Amino acid sequence: MSGGAPVDVAVADDAIPVSVQIEHWLEDAGEKTLGGLIDFFGRKSFALIFVLLLGVPALPLPTGGATHVFEIIAVLVAVQLIIGREHIWLPERWRRIELTSTRRERFIASLTRLIRRLERISRPRLRFLFNHRLSNSGFGLLVVCGSLAAFLAPPFSGLDTLPALGVVLLSLAVLLEDAAVVVVALVVGAVGVALELALGAAAIRGAESLL
Repeated sequence: MSGGAPVDVAVADDAIPVSVQIEHWLEDAGEKTLGGLIDFFGRKSFALIFVLLLGVPALPLPTGGATHVFEIIAVLVAVQLIIGREHIWLPERWRRIELTSTRRERFIASLTRLIRRLERISRPRLRFLFNHRLSNSGFGLLVVCGSLAAFLAPPFSGLDTLPALGVVLLSLAVLLEDAAVVVVALVVGAVGVALELALGAAAIRGAESLL
């Protein structure tokens, strides 16, 4: 299922849990690349790609700027969501990024377990807020803000964790159509941005006092 028109799983398989859909994709004979994921999941691939891209900087580990390319791709995809594209466009080089390395497979397996746990405690709340032109644009704008905050965090500071985690939670909220998870995501992201601004301002004041 790696070629041709994207399969709109967001509509066609809406009753199937997201974790099960990911397992089906992993078991499918198609390519296990970023492009293959986009082709398989259709519109739902927007949120899944944000989870995959921001999941690494969301881990409580200093990345030293190694994840900047993921954040740049996330911004590019989010801009497409803001302007109303229904399907993701990526340069062919990025579409060929493999998701089947041992490390990435472990990450996707961990992600699937996390989604499965959320599915057990989550339920659709205020579903009418999701999958509309305006709400999708708002989703994209928040992803841009969170991705830029993670990108601009000083290397090895760990300050990219909370903004990235906010994007991951927000994307999971969209997949699960749960407004309660949206609220948690916004709080986490806002705290992360506030910490980044506060510590950045403190660092600037400290540098000025030494001059």
